[in-house]
Amino acid sequence: MGEEQKQDLQNRLHYWGNTTEEDYYKTQNIRSTKSFYTSPRGLSLFTRSWLPLPTTIPPRGLIFMVHGYGNDISWTFQATPIFLAQHGFACFALDLQGHGQSQGLKAYVPNVNDIVSDILSFFNFILTQNPDYQNLPKFLFGESMGGAICLLINFHNPRLFSGAILIAPMCKISDKVKPRWPIPGILTFVSRFAPTLPIVPTADLLDKSVKVQQKKLIAGMNPMRYKGKPRLGTVVELLRVTDYVSNRLCDVSKPFIVLHGSADVVTDPDMSRELFEKAKSDDKSIKIYDGMMHSLLFGETDENVEIVRCDILAWLNDHC
Repeated sequence: MGEEQKQDLQNRLHYWGNTTEEDYYKTQNIRSTKSFYTSPRGLSLFTRSWLPLPTTIPPRGLIFMVHGYGNDISWTFQATPIFLAQHGFACFALDLQGHGQSQGLKAYVPNVNDIVSDILSFFNFILTQNPDYQNLPKFLFGESMGGAICLLINFHNPRLFSGAILIAPMCKISDKVKPRWPIPGILTFVSRFAPTLPIVPTADLLDKSVKVQQKKLIAGMNPMRYKGKPRLGTVVELLRVTDYVSNRLCDVSKPFIVLHGSADVVTDPDMSRELFEKAKSDDKSIKIYDGMMHSLLFGETDENVEIVRCDILAWLNDHC
């Protein structure tokens, strides 16, 4: 890649370029909204929707989306809900506490259970504000940490959703990025006194997630992306949550599809295989993509991204 092309990428206002959001959504034949939602515990959370056109026809279904650790809903994450809205699905998401434009210390996740409550409160708010949505199929969609959160949401309220789409879910932190013994025990002890310290030694997850060099540059330009080391309290909480989720895989009863790259070193594809094998759901699917990495829906080649998108859409079509 030449210097001129790199300079062009670095000057982008959005992951797609410099076209304004409103004009870009028009070219994609969707509409979008953004606002702030105050959760029951008083947190100001940034939200977005991506909705199909025309507005006179109800959507085919609702998709409630949860992003991953260190990410947000305003940069490359948007590519997927835009695609789904183009195919008739109304998509909704919020920046989690400490992420994106939502309130909270950056990348600090003190209690995932509180985040689950925030998300469920927001989703129920959407349904209350739009009575026509009540009888539509409702799906969860989660990437990485968001996949684990979707499983927790399902454990908490299994009747609300028709199924789940889990993208490289963090059912367990991969041993390839997890600090080695005895570091986890030391971190747990120190986090009791300084949970917000950003000192956990880990590799750059962006470099390990995105395959295509040009897309790696675009992803790295995200002004909201957390670039520091993980905070002690966040890592300890994620270790707790993933241990909990990995021990409850047999309780997953709703329809789901889990999609994972075989070359993923951020979350473990073997845990997705274990989820598929242990879940008691009668309606479950798994896709393991040979050679693909963690960022299935942006970081791969356009051809690979299209393969994953089509598999998601086919699953949704079968469940609507």
